[in-house]
Amino acid sequence: MTVTIWHNPRCSKSRRTLALLEAQGAPVEVRHYLQSPPTEAEIHWALTRLGLPAKELLRKGEKLFKDLGLKGVADESALIAAMATHPILIERPIVFSNGKARIGRPPEAVLDVL
Repeated sequence: MTVTIWHNPRCSKSRRTLALLEAQGAPVEVRHYLQSPPTEAEIHWALTRLGLPAKELLRKGEKLFKDLGLKGVADESALIAAMATHPILIERPIVFSNGKARIGRPPEAVLDVL
């Protein structure tokens, strides 16, 4: 079983989630998604596995979220495009395993995909 995490090492929740995964003993593939941004197709794929609409994956507290005027945007494609262009807008961390995904908020939320 391979586990993938979209990880930001500057985020305490992301660091705690990665440590939790490593403690479980599963091989973890770490994707630093700010340096290697996901494509629109990958974000859509992630949303499908999360069972969430695009607006639920956005970091609404980011200054860029406000600057881009995304608060009232309902168009899934536009929101996904914004996240692909500006990956800082993607909530973190996201863990993928066994065809499922979870956001690590709190970090323990990812355990049920292992």
